[in-house]
Amino acid sequence: MKNCSYQNAYKKLSFHYFLYFAVLGTTVPYMGYYLQSLSFSAIEIGQLLGIMMFTKVIAPNIWGWLADRSGKSIYWVRLATVLAAMSSIGLLFFETYWPVFFTLMVFSFFWHSSLPQFESYTFNCLGLEDKHRYGQIRLWGSIGFIAAVVSIGWQIEHFSVAWLPLDLLLILLIVWGSSYLVKDGKRLPHEGEVHGFMQIVKRPEVLSLLIVSFLVQLSHGAYYGFYTIQLADLGYEKTTISLLWALGVLSEIAVFFWMSQLFRRYAVRTLILLSIVLTVIRWAMIGSLADSVFWMLFAQLLHAASFGLFHAAAIYLIDSFFKGKNHGKGQAIFAASSHGLGGALGMLLAGYSWSAGGASLAYGLSVIMATMALLIALKWTKEPV
Repeated sequence: MKNCSYQNAYKKLSFHYFLYFAVLGTTVPYMGYYLQSLSFSAIEIGQLLGIMMFTKVIAPNIWGWLADRSGKSIYWVRLATVLAAMSSIGLLFFETYWPVFFTLMVFSFFWHSSLPQFESYTFNCLGLEDKHRYGQIRLWGSIGFIAAVVSIGWQIEHFSVAWLPLDLLLILLIVWGSSYLVKDGKRLPHEGEVHGFMQIVKRPEVLSLLIVSFLVQLSHGAYYGFYTIQLADLGYEKTTISLLWALGVLSEIAVFFWMSQLFRRYAVRTLILLSIVLTVIRWAMIGSLADSVFWMLFAQLLHAASFGLFHAAAIYLIDSFFKGKNHGKGQAIFAASSHGLGGALGMLLAGYSWSAGGASLAYGLSVIMATMALLIALKWTKEPV
């Protein structure tokens, strides 16, 4: 069932994605740097960022079950968002390890519950005939990320990173408000509902996709956790760092913009394999050539592959594998296995490896993880028949 039409929903869906990823543009590049300003060690930063990602293993599955049972995704998006905003208030007051740990844990639990259900709502909105238009909506999330990363970077450069918790709270409240622009609606049964959820998960092409997504996200740990710290230690100005982050997301926007043409011209399997190959190259470059602005510019352009192309192709397949009453749970298990478990372990691994051997060891492990993902994808990844 389509709860809305593409033409009617485009602006509202795009606005919510813009704001949602503005939150990520606030936290992903700068949370590690903010935690460093509180005098936490590399290992502690890895642990704190890791717990933020680990909640994504559990939270989306709970919210997915609740949303699929009620058939109303947006109600649960609204609830998760307002609870995330309330939880983030703790960052305004706490600066020691355990209070910050529990604040980030509760905040991220609710925050990570939101997106999979909004993704599910978006795909239900588009339906089969407009599914290829997902990228044209999702690219506004990337624009929101850029807007946040550049503005927050300017703020840090001219004022202080200490303003980050307040920035986060204000944006979260606006995201919550934007969720009331879209209307909820009941899903009608789909023929795909005849298959049980675990029956779908156990299919080799589905299970392998979840494992590949886990490994690819695991390989991102050093980048998401320590890229800003790495460049700052090398003497890069904060504005330059924010522009490099923005360039990476700009390249991702190009993928989302041309996503429908890519899917019409190339097999999804081919796009996934290409994205992982370029991911391996990207981590090798950042690990060994970070002192060169030229090579960092090139490496950031590869974000189009390591995140943009891989995410677009993977979520396209997930939507094809999980239908009807399994749709929300399918989006949730994808989020849990990739950005959740993969992201959490990636952050932890990055923290310990960075402490033990710096960038070369951390990104060396990233190369290994991405290469493992490539080998698995070569053997098992395929499209539904």
